[in-house]
Amino acid sequence: MGAGENTRTRRRAIPWVALALWIGVLAIVSPFASKLADVQHNRVTDYLPASADSTRVAKIQDRLPGGENTELVLVYHRDGGLTPADRTTAGQQVAAVARQHALTGTPKGTPSRDGTTLVYPVTSNEPGTDEKKRDALVDDVRHIAHDQDGLTVRVGGPSALATDASEVYQSLGGPLLYTTVAVVAVLLILIYRSPLLWLVPLAVAGVADFLSMGVAYGLHQAFGTTVSGQSSGVMTILVFGAGTDYALLLVSRYREELRRHERPPEAMRAALRGCGPAVLASSGTVAAGLLCLLAADLNSSRGMGPLGTVGVLCALAAMLTLLPAVLVLLGRRVFWPLVPAYGSTPTARRSLFAAMGGSAGRRPKTVLALGAVLLGGLALGALNLPGTVKQQDSFVDRPDSVAAMETLARAYPERSAQPIDVITPAGRTDATLTAIRATHGVASARRTRGGDGWTEISVLAAAPPQSTGETATIKELRHTLKGSYVGGPSAQQIDLEDTNARDRLVVVPIVLVSVLLILVALLRSLVAPLILAAAVIAVWGAALGIGGLVFGPLFGFHGTDPGLGLLSFVFLVALGVDYGIFLMHRMREESLSGAEPAAAALTALRTTGGVIASAGLVLAATFAVLTNMGLVQLVELGFVIAVGVLLDTFLVRTYLVTSASVALGRRVWWPGPLSRTPDPVRPVREPQPVK
Repeated sequence: MGAGENTRTRRRAIPWVALALWIGVLAIVSPFASKLADVQHNRVTDYLPASADSTRVAKIQDRLPGGENTELVLVYHRDGGLTPADRTTAGQQVAAVARQHALTGTPKGTPSRDGTTLVYPVTSNEPGTDEKKRDALVDDVRHIAHDQDGLTVRVGGPSALATDASEVYQSLGGPLLYTTVAVVAVLLILIYRSPLLWLVPLAVAGVADFLSMGVAYGLHQAFGTTVSGQSSGVMTILVFGAGTDYALLLVSRYREELRRHERPPEAMRAALRGCGPAVLASSGTVAAGLLCLLAADLNSSRGMGPLGTVGVLCALAAMLTLLPAVLVLLGRRVFWPLVPAYGSTPTARRSLFAAMGGSAGRRPKTVLALGAVLLGGLALGALNLPGTVKQQDSFVDRPDSVAAMETLARAYPERSAQPIDVITPAGRTDATLTAIRATHGVASARRTRGGDGWTEISVLAAAPPQSTGETATIKELRHTLKGSYVGGPSAQQIDLEDTNARDRLVVVPIVLVSVLLILVALLRSLVAPLILAAAVIAVWGAALGIGGLVFGPLFGFHGTDPGLGLLSFVFLVALGVDYGIFLMHRMREESLSGAEPAAAALTALRTTGGVIASAGLVLAATFAVLTNMGLVQLVELGFVIAVGVLLDTFLVRTYLVTSASVALGRRVWWPGPLSRTPDPVRPVREPQPVK
């Protein structure tokens, strides 16, 4: 057997080796992947700012006897006014709750002035910090306190709201995964028009998602990385969205190379050499952008960075190793019925992107100006974004806890039904109580429990929850009570707003600098990276503006999640630059081959436009899956990112970046060597005959 035959034998064995290695990896991570759901938490401290007062309150409450309190309010209501029988029923139900569960103190009912409503605050430390026990307690209380003969009973309060939110987050696992897989499958079938090919990248993405779950669990165990329903859901979306994008690029290039190479292994090696650098650079850019979230002070944002990075890198590893191996082993028949034959030439057709490129190339400055005006006009819609979403408005549907809070707001407009938690050193309890009761806006204050050197005080404000008046009271308490901490749901909302504002000032510049440095290193230019960065910033502003035009008027949302601006910026910048790399990398290839700048830009758009459009549709569709979830913050995040990806794919990438490249010519590559005009070829002088 000759050396050439040995080389071919080894190359034929590579796909089998890769497949065997992946089977071994999956066997190793399988026990850990199944445990990710067990370490997923959606408690308040998993989302709060790390250094905020409200976070300190929640952590100290965990250490107090019984751990974190479960705070509920039982709301009894009859439109025509409560009858004596209604009050008897309410007392019996509350007594039944007290018999079956260890309550802190004896619940006392407070009737409303109009006589339609009776509210019983119920507090228990029986579940402690165990979320499942808390949810079981809430469910049991709802089972005991039920409607009867026209008397409506609603269970609300902070813990009931947390239980309802937890149900939504727990539902993300199954429905989110199944919906994402279904959406990607439909799009791949439409893109590939093959009964078999669509299954390959989808199955590989599923393998990558399983791997990411195991790695995420390992990160949590090793470094204490926060795993929440939001971060694990986004990780799954990134695996399928970004992974499918990389698969589309690789499969498209592999199809081209199969026409030039007789053997699939040689075609795959050529495809990996051609698109591998762009895929590596784009995934590296996304990972770098997401890791910048580690600089955030908000726990939920900081935890999303590592998990999102894990998703992208697992997708990258699978699409550059497992996918090529499976495609090579299946051979050309995987493309049936549109099998690319060796030596064949694809049918020449006038593509949509060739037409787009032609219009952008004829009048690039006009296209740029019109595009800038359009994006700027859309961005103005951000001024119409509703204010910060209140806790009771954070659900798409109206759960029992929200109905309870709405009834309370109508029946007790003069006071808050949501406690403010104050934690003070045990030696200062009496002085703190005196200072609290003297604070403007405080309706009542009482000591609830103590231990571990601290005392917990429950405060009710005179103003409704999360109103301007209650916010002023909380800020006054924090100013007055030195050495004490003020927390509770409303204080947490204040801290979320303040921390998100701080995180935007810190994280946004870090993301931009990181992305620009990667682009400069990849493209050997300063101008091209600035064009891509400006483009994605414009897309972000326009997507937020569209959100401002539809969130309130169309979706009926009463507020905007405080983290929407930061998270949408990070994702749109990282993912938008991702597509820019695909386009610019091909443009640079064409320029290195000797093409003129305008021709290089139009050729790059013509050859990559279809792939980028397909990838953009897939990524937008995967993030759009979030709009079907039950929490306003997930719907808003999914909508803004999906709209931004579509704008980037069909407007910015096809028209504006291409137009800018045509208008600037070689200057787009400044100060790299491609920015310099090549020396004209001098004619060879004929030798003069010797006289």
